[in-house]
Amino acid sequence: MKLVALEVSLDVIRSLRRTIAPLRKSDPKLYDQIRRAASSVCLNLAEGRRRTGADRKHLWRIAAGSADETQTALRVAVAWGDLQRDATQEALALLDRLLALLWGLTR
Repeated sequence: MKLVALEVSLDVIRSLRRTIAPLRKSDPKLYDQIRRAASSVCLNLAEGRRRTGADRKHLWRIAAGSADETQTALRVAVAWGDLQRDATQEALALLDRLLALLWGLTR
């Protein structure tokens, strides 16, 4: 059975590939931070899927924190003028959906 949150987290990464490309030159550290945070979401969801009880919820909480970090990093890049707001809308919408799914998984 598929874990919907994991599938959405992969959609986030696919969306981010195009979105954050300009950061590679303008702010390589933020570019790397976004990549690591988004990857962390997927990896923690996958690991948590194979765990049970409190261990599972702990990993899914970490995934939620990384999703929030990814969302905030995109907003920071827009605030600094390194990314255009319009370019981030798809990724931010997917992250909103993902955070809602994660909220349900962690409650």
